[in-house]
Amino acid sequence: MTVHTDAQTCVLLLVEDSPSDILLTREALAVIPGSYTLYVVQDGVEALAFLRAEAAYRDTPRPQLVLLDWNLPKKHGSEVLSTLRADLDLYEIPVVVLTTSQNPRDTDAARMLEANGYFTKPTDFGDFVDLLQRILQSYCA
Repeated sequence: MTVHTDAQTCVLLLVEDSPSDILLTREALAVIPGSYTLYVVQDGVEALAFLRAEAAYRDTPRPQLVLLDWNLPKKHGSEVLSTLRADLDLYEIPVVVLTTSQNPRDTDAARMLEANGYFTKPTDFGDFVDLLQRILQSYCA
């Protein structure tokens, strides 16, 4: 795991199709101590293109952490995670699932696919900030 000092920026990839959840994440990062660069893609196909540095994403940095919504268009979060874990070049990237799903089958599937974490998105902004800060402390500190 890479250790980041205050002068270093942690690169994050948010895979999220909800504009309100994208805004929520941006606003939360603005109040969490540290330096973060957030890239956003809105579906599973785009996420894999970003992570593989394909086409428009050729010059983007590799993220230190992927924040993955589970219910995505084009390619479900489980398919994205399965593809990442099967790819030797991408396997090491930590993936934390942030979703509204509380379905135990989704939690079990994420665990079986080796997600680094699975969290239900809190509806309260303060709770979301606290959760995101704990996640970032694990992967960006």
